[in-house]
Order: sequence, then structure tokens, then C-alpha cells
Amino acid sequence: MIVTIDFNSDEAFYIQLCNQIIFGIANAEFRDGDNLPSVRDLADDIGINMHTVNKAYTILRQQGYVKLDRRKGAVIAVSVDKLKAMEELALEMRVLLAKAACKNISCEEVHEIVDRIFSDFSSDPKEKGKP
Repeated sequence: MIVTIDFNSDEAFYIQLCNQIIFGIANAEFRDGDNLPSVRDLADDIGINMHTVNKAYTILRQQGYVKLDRRKGAVIAVSVDKLKAMEELALEMRVLLAKAACKNISCEEVHEIVDRIFSDFSSDPKEKGKP
């Protein structure tokens, strides 16, 4: 697992870690049932505190991306509650769309951005990166 932390970023390390794991799941680098590195191993590998990794894993568990198993550690286990996921997405997007409206970004421009980004997570390799 390759994780890079931007030590110069204003974004908290645990958020960077969460986001990279979510991107890895979306890009099929991680599959349901895959083990993540132990808290200690990952902290040592990327040079951050164990508590930071533990916080990231806890948040990922709360959000339904991993389950924590005493024997196996953190395991990818994506929640399949689509209705709940759509409600959570709508709440998160509400703020992003408000920011877009404040910057005079049109609905059509937002759709173009969403289509471009979503294509990066396509399961069909020839669809990846298509605008």
C-alpha cells in the first residue's frame, strides 16, 4: 500500500490518510476483504504518529469503509447501504455546491466536473480519464 502524506498541507494527516484509502477503494486498488497495514506498521512507513493512523481507521470504520477485527486488524469492508450513502453524499455535496454557487460556477460546469472526476473511478479501464 502506497500512501503519501503531504507534510506541508493544511489538511490534517488523518484526513489525507482517509482520503487516500477511499481513493484506493474507488480505484480498485483495495477490494472488499483486503487487510490494511497495522496501525504501527503504517505509522512507521509514512512517518506519522500511531494515534493519527488509529484515528483515520476509526473514521473509516464509522463511515463504512473498513471493519476492525481483533485478529486481522483493519479490513476493507465497504458498506452496501446505498440509500444511507446517497443521503450522506447529498449532505456533503450541499456545501460544495454552495461554494460553487458563490464562485458563479454554473450547474452545467459542475456536471462537467463531476463527470470528469467520476470517470476516474470507472471500472472499465478504457473509460478512465474520459472527460
